Amino acid sequence: MNRKATALDVAKRAGVSRSAVSLVLNGRGDGNVAKESQDRIRQAAEELNYSPNAIALSLRNQRSRVIGIVSDEVVVSPFDGNIIGGADDVARSRGFVTVVMDTELDAARDASAIETLLDRQVDGLMYVTVGLKPIEVPHGMLRVPSILANCYDNHAQPQLHHVIPDETTGGREAAEHLLELGHRDIALLAGSEDSPAAPLRVQGYRDAHAAADVPVREDRIFMAGWDIDAGYRGTMKLLDGVSPADRPTAIMCANDRLAVGVALAAARLGLSVPEDVSIMGYDDETRIADTMVPSLTTMALPLREIGRAAMTKLLDTIEGSDEIEGADAGKGTTVETMVPCRLVVRESTGPAPTR
Repeated sequence: MNRKATALDVAKRAGVSRSAVSLVLNGRGDGNVAKESQDRIRQAAEELNYSPNAIALSLRNQRSRVIGIVSDEVVVSPFDGNIIGGADDVARSRGFVTVVMDTELDAARDASAIETLLDRQVDGLMYVTVGLKPIEVPHGMLRVPSILANCYDNHAQPQLHHVIPDETTGGREAAEHLLELGHRDIALLAGSEDSPAAPLRVQGYRDAHAAADVPVREDRIFMAGWDIDAGYRGTMKLLDGVSPADRPTAIMCANDRLAVGVALAAARLGLSVPEDVSIMGYDDETRIADTMVPSLTTMALPLREIGRAAMTKLLDTIEGSDEIEGADAGKGTTVETMVPCRLVVRESTGPAPTR
């Protein structure tokens, strides 16, 4: 039977000391080991199929190397589950594992979920939500390094750092794309008023119009909801029985499901997309935006990037290179990281039709 490689074997192959191997593979190489040596150590470890003993490492560091993640309903969401996927990518790359508990939108279960994870000696906690929203931070999250992803502490003095999408800039860049195509009459199906994201995207729409010196028509902004049927109904109100000179040349949507409804209504009315009307979505939802006919131009919500950024921030705190936890979060330190959305141009937007 082949002998399992040891840290000493890695050190010999890389031409470094055993302590250097330990520093690099335990995530403490920066500032202690030269970059070239770090690269040789990682290459040698890969060639020898070597990984540190997780149990021994935990005993030495007084850490479990486990991160607890609590979600409201992200585990059962095919879209927002990318947040947890991104967080787990980073955790695994740094020698941690994640344990996820979903409360299925029952806020009363938050505290017990946190306590269950704390009983398992997790090194840190992350709270993740479907859709941007404020939460009441469970008190147990203040006992270990913790972070919020896609949600925020609405307290006057936030207790925890949060990582969220830059919704206002996303709304602005979506509207800018349409304005740059020559559209000057852009309707907005803006979601619902009870969503914190909706008014931010509306503000971005307004900011883009102001920067282009194009007046905003208030009758073109509808708080329509989020679903396909809401997009269909909203579009029929905008376009059905309206002369080409009086209808908007583009419809911007607060999510991709609304955009599906817009496309269905346009087809019902015999309008071509994007020749007669351009459609702009938001989210870049898998198996919707890229499979529509025509495929949907949209703003990609950076869910995986949010998960990666939040986990990186959390692990930096646990390993001593950052500070985000507890009461210190609101005392002159940054409590917010905003991750940019990304414009994805496909086939549903085109130049404004001539009238």
